[in-house]
Amino acid sequence: MIYVNARFLTQDLTGVQRFAQEICLALSKIRHDIVFVSPPNIIHHDIASQLNVQVVGKKSGHFWEQVELPAFLKKNKGPLLINLCNTAPIFYRNKIVTHHDVIYKRYPQSYSAKFRFVYNNFVPLMLRHSKALITVSEFSKKEISQAFDYPLNNIYVIYNAVSEQFKPIASASNTERPYLLAVSSPNYHKNFHGLIAAFSQMANGQDVTLKIIGAANKNFADVGFSTEGTARNDNIQFLGRVSDQQLVELYSHARAFVFPSLYEGFGIPPLEAQACGCAVVASNRASMPEVLSKSALYFDPENILEMKQALERIMQDEALRQILIAEGFTNVKRFDWMRSAAALSEIMTRSMQ
Repeated sequence: MIYVNARFLTQDLTGVQRFAQEICLALSKIRHDIVFVSPPNIIHHDIASQLNVQVVGKKSGHFWEQVELPAFLKKNKGPLLINLCNTAPIFYRNKIVTHHDVIYKRYPQSYSAKFRFVYNNFVPLMLRHSKALITVSEFSKKEISQAFDYPLNNIYVIYNAVSEQFKPIASASNTERPYLLAVSSPNYHKNFHGLIAAFSQMANGQDVTLKIIGAANKNFADVGFSTEGTARNDNIQFLGRVSDQQLVELYSHARAFVFPSLYEGFGIPPLEAQACGCAVVASNRASMPEVLSKSALYFDPENILEMKQALERIMQDEALRQILIAEGFTNVKRFDWMRSAAALSEIMTRSMQ
C-alpha cells in the first residue's frame, strides 16, 4: 500500500491545501492501493469522508508529522509516503514531497520569523531525504532547484486546476455598480498595496468599485498593510473570507479579476475567475505568463502607472474584455485535476520500482 499524508485536512483552506484535496480526490478514483492518514483534529470532514481517512496518533501539527506519522509508517514496513503540502517527515526516506514555491526566500518580509526559520532549516533536510520532488509550475521547478541546489531531473511538475464548482452564473440583474475583483491575502508579495495605489489613481473618474476578498494567515508577517486609509473610500470594499459559492458569484459578475502579485508558484485564483467567465488582468511576473499564456492583460506589478492604465483599459474596452473572456475559457481547459493525478500516479509507480 501507498500512504498519503493528509495533515492538510486539519488546516485552513489556501491554495496549497486546495491542491492537496483535489489531487487526493482524483487519485482516489484511479488508484485503489492508497491509504490516507491524518491527525485526529480534522476540520474538513466531508473530504475526509470521501477519502475514507484513517486517523493515526493522538497529537497534531508538526509533532504528529515528525514523530507520530513516521513511527506509524515504520510499524507498517516503511511504505511509500506521498506528501502534497510543503512539509513532510524530515528523516523518513521512502517519500515523495511537494514544495510549491520559495516565496519565503524571495520575499521574506511576507512571513513571520518563526515560519522562515522552520522552512529555511528543515526544507533542505526534507529534500535531501526524499525520492522525488513535486512542484506546481516550470517556474517553481527552476526556482527551487536554484534555491536548494536540487537536481532538476528529480523535480516533477504537477499543475493545479480548477474545481468543478467554478463556472459562470447568470446575473439576476445589471443594477449593481460595476466592480473589479481581487482575491488573495494582504501579505507583501501579493502586492495589494500596489493595487490599491493604482486603483485609487484611476477610481476618481470611474464609476467602479474594487472588491478585495481574503484574510491574513497566522504565518504571514505584519507588513504594515492596513485598510484604515481606504476605509473612508466607498470605492474600495474589503469582504474578508467568503464561501466558494459566494466566490463563484463574485467572479461571474465582476467586470474583471485583478491579480497584482509579485511572486506566485502557480496562482489558482486567475484560473477560477476565467472558469467563471471573468476577464483577467494580471502581473507579468513569476509563474503568471506560464499559467495564463495569452489569456490575460498583463502589467508590471511594480509600475503603478502601468497597472492603472491596465485597469482603465479593461473598464473601457469591451471588445478586449470579451476576447479575454473567450481566451480564458480556452486557457482553463489546459489544466485538469484528473490529468494531474494521473501524472502523479505515474511518478508514484516509478518510485516503487
